[in-house]
Amino acid sequence: MWISENFTDYSVIDCGDGEKLERWGDYYLVRPEPQAIWSSPRTNPYWKKYDALYSRSSSGGGSWTNRTLPASWSISYKELTFNLKPMNFKHTGIFPEQASNWDFIMDKISKAGRPVNVLNLFAYTGAATIAAAKAGASVCHVDAAKGMVAWARENAASSGLSDAPIRWIVDDCAKFVEREIRRGRKYDAIIMDPPSYGRGPTGEIWKIENNLFDFVNLCSGVLSDNPLFVLISSYTTGLAPSVTKYMADMIFTKKYGGTSECDELGLPVLETGLFLPAGSAMRWSSI
Repeated sequence: MWISENFTDYSVIDCGDGEKLERWGDYYLVRPEPQAIWSSPRTNPYWKKYDALYSRSSSGGGSWTNRTLPASWSISYKELTFNLKPMNFKHTGIFPEQASNWDFIMDKISKAGRPVNVLNLFAYTGAATIAAAKAGASVCHVDAAKGMVAWARENAASSGLSDAPIRWIVDDCAKFVEREIRRGRKYDAIIMDPPSYGRGPTGEIWKIENNLFDFVNLCSGVLSDNPLFVLISSYTTGLAPSVTKYMADMIFTKKYGGTSECDELGLPVLETGLFLPAGSAMRWSSI
């Protein structure tokens, strides 16, 4: 398991009975956690003194019980700064378990010894974009949601990257990649965090089990002749981490060599010493 254990502004304090207690900077949140099927004695006082709690609705979705949480606030990870907001469907704007992937991104780019051009797909609020840009890469950030791209630009500004070489694109990821192939544009690294399920701008359905292999194969068409890495994250519990490794070996290792590895992503739980599973990732590297 790849553990994100260097996040001083964030921590999972405790989890159990389908919920987790987290500290986000100065604020304490209680949110649903389907992986935490075990019981917790809930002795930590912040289980009751939380700033906000997200409760699921039996009819779908859910809502926040907001006691003292501001409309927005910021936390940092190393040199990266993120602006957080309580959103529908329990999110805050970043996924802290991705910090180990941000470290991977920054390490690969900083040690490349050459200019690196990165394509970040399904890029959400831009944490991976900011990590890549902070390490010195040029980045193309693509997401279909205009509001998420605007939020990502705010995060870049908060991280001192307003003038960094980042292209901000609001578009369907597959259609954008198809156009980049026709244009002959190439990238040295690809990052993607595809959803489990979604709909395109004209109603087309994305289902990760059905569409991911073809999409990743399509993306191989924009890799440069000397690629650095490919990073694929997945929150789909129905896909084992090894599935993305097999896929990467078929598409990338076969053509470029290099190595691929896959594992779960995890967060340390302070009260128990356990590690909370939080999706998985595949990392292919040319060296």
